[in-house]
Amino acid sequence: MWTPVIMLLLGGFTIAAALSKYHIAKLIATFVLSKAGTRPRTVLVANMFVAMIASMLISNVAAPVLCFSIIQPMLRNLPSDSNFSKALILGIALASNIGGAASPIASPQNIIALQNMHPEPSWGAWFFVALPVCIISILLIWILLLLTFQPGKGTNIIPIRPMKDKFTGVQWFISGITIVTIILWCVTHQLEGVFGDMGVVAIIPIVLFFGTGILTKEDFNNFLWTIIILAAGGLSLGKAVSSSGLLHTIAGAITQGVKGMSLYGVFVVFAALILVVATFISHTVAALIILPLVHQVGAGMAEPHPNLLVMGSALMCSAAMGLPTSGFPNMTAIMMEDPSTGQRYLRVKHFLSRGIPSSVLTFAVVISVGYGLMKVIGM
Repeated sequence: MWTPVIMLLLGGFTIAAALSKYHIAKLIATFVLSKAGTRPRTVLVANMFVAMIASMLISNVAAPVLCFSIIQPMLRNLPSDSNFSKALILGIALASNIGGAASPIASPQNIIALQNMHPEPSWGAWFFVALPVCIISILLIWILLLLTFQPGKGTNIIPIRPMKDKFTGVQWFISGITIVTIILWCVTHQLEGVFGDMGVVAIIPIVLFFGTGILTKEDFNNFLWTIIILAAGGLSLGKAVSSSGLLHTIAGAITQGVKGMSLYGVFVVFAALILVVATFISHTVAALIILPLVHQVGAGMAEPHPNLLVMGSALMCSAAMGLPTSGFPNMTAIMMEDPSTGQRYLRVKHFLSRGIPSSVLTFAVVISVGYGLMKVIGM
């Protein structure tokens, strides 16, 4: 099923492909990390924020792969049982999960959320809510990792060196188009008479990058088509459930169950529900199942606030990180091995003992800071 949201997803993949193919993301990441020095706590928080920003721009599927490739030289110079290695790998994974909430194209669940929000929020509105939530959550998780791993003890870190390549004309062109596109996404509602919606703006990078030969047919074929089909399938499923009356029936029963509860009470209940579900069945599937229901219940309340409930639930999808299978960053992290011994750096216990508390901390941030910011912008 084709909608402007699917077009937005294609535009996001186009930007991510260009940033990765021409090493722009890696150039920026290595430059930032080279300034972090050799203090373990500083290196850890710098890597976590780089992972968050990379997730925001090139998706939380590609971001951990990029970040893990950058830290390989550092890991090779650390003992295989080093607490810093564990904290660094887990920190990047958890920050990539959190970064999946930072922008509308950072993860599939955000695209699914946009499909269930009427009217769709602008990128500016999304950033206003999501960025403070993500930044505060990452700082809290960083403190948690410092307290539980104590990575500074006896750790000698090899500093990351920036790539010496200078920006070429093509890289400046890609960066310029990316910045202009994101700015237009941020002010879509103000320019609705010119562009219509975010899907139309997404055509700009697609035409310019493929039309000039910066990206090729092979790059197009390498898009994550499974995610696009999944999003389109979710749209179709949502329409079918809605038109058949099933969604209305289920939502009506839930609305009766939460009758008398305040908006904040309903928000907390849905946030907790989707956190538990997304931990076990993946972020995207949880969003596909629950977000249409959340919207319907929100619309049927005495004081309707469907967009607030949907966005809060989408943020909580990214907060589910208590198991190695909870999200792609976690799956990537647990597969990381010490090349000299073949042993994995992380085990399931590390996700249970740090991932679950991290989810709880993020839950607390979403139901406090996130809720307050959404009320400020009138969701």
